[in-house]
Amino acid sequence: MTEAKLSPKAAERVAREAACQSFSNAARAINVDWNTTYNGKQIQLWSEKLGERVVGERTSEVRAYERGFRPVGPVNDPVLLVIGVDGGRVQTREKNPETNSRWRENKVATITRCLPGNGNEKKPQVLTTTHVATMDDCKAFGKLARVEAERRGIRQAEQVIVIGDGGNWIDPLWQKHFFRHPRIIDYYHAVEHLYEVARAVHAQDDAQRQRLAQQLKDHLWHGRLDKLMAQLQGFSEAAGPPRKHDPTTHARRVLATNLGYFQNHRQHMNYPEYRQKGWPIGSGITESGVKQFNKRVKGTDQFWNRPGADAILALRGLWLSQDDRWKHYWLYGHLHKKVA
Repeated sequence: MTEAKLSPKAAERVAREAACQSFSNAARAINVDWNTTYNGKQIQLWSEKLGERVVGERTSEVRAYERGFRPVGPVNDPVLLVIGVDGGRVQTREKNPETNSRWRENKVATITRCLPGNGNEKKPQVLTTTHVATMDDCKAFGKLARVEAERRGIRQAEQVIVIGDGGNWIDPLWQKHFFRHPRIIDYYHAVEHLYEVARAVHAQDDAQRQRLAQQLKDHLWHGRLDKLMAQLQGFSEAAGPPRKHDPTTHARRVLATNLGYFQNHRQHMNYPEYRQKGWPIGSGITESGVKQFNKRVKGTDQFWNRPGADAILALRGLWLSQDDRWKHYWLYGHLHKKVA
């Protein structure tokens, strides 16, 4: 069965089914339409080979970019390009020897073309989003995200922003590939940190906890960062540093960690200015993208080898992207190619 040849149209069908559902379900759908008896393993072999081809082509594009050859940008220059990065989860067949866990992070970038809001009631208008994802490390992922941003018009756009949470790999990626453009910490992730602080300060009093959280949130929303930082530092100093075998150690650690979080990222938290410029302050598009990838590759009953996961992530990135690249890829890029 592995020797069968797929026409370009059949290859597109196999890739689409495998990008959207499990291999066994993809086989069932194809068998109904084609009156065949393929099993999930056969669909996996075909689709991973197709995905590996996409991965290889992406790698070639990155190498070409490193030699000075940039992808062709869009016909119309974007007004606002929003670059979002985040991480998902994939369960691998082999355990990580350092963590003894099978769960690994896959990295996701969304590049979204928007029209800015007006700083008041009119929110930014999302036009089109494209997606790339990989199991590679931050260094390789950063290059992949940069090439995708080039393709979407980062050099022609009137405004470009980079948005994401405070993950320890995001700032280095921004500094390496997007340093010329404003970096925004996702507002809603920052708010979650403030609620952690409120829970640590008022662990036993829900009413006081809610009042403090709202006060801290108001400071953040209105840009009163000096007041916010003063309160956070006061809470941490009053609690003191974490100590071993102390029942209050958890609260002390939460306060110290969150003080450090806001100290490190306050330069990326000027939310009144961002809103005035009509920029988004949340990374909801990227989080949604991560969930879309997770729907296909994340599950307690799914175990992947790294190349296989990377291949399916590549296919799903093509499928999720909203710029018709899926159609163009199969129509033009592989019109005369067959897959064994």
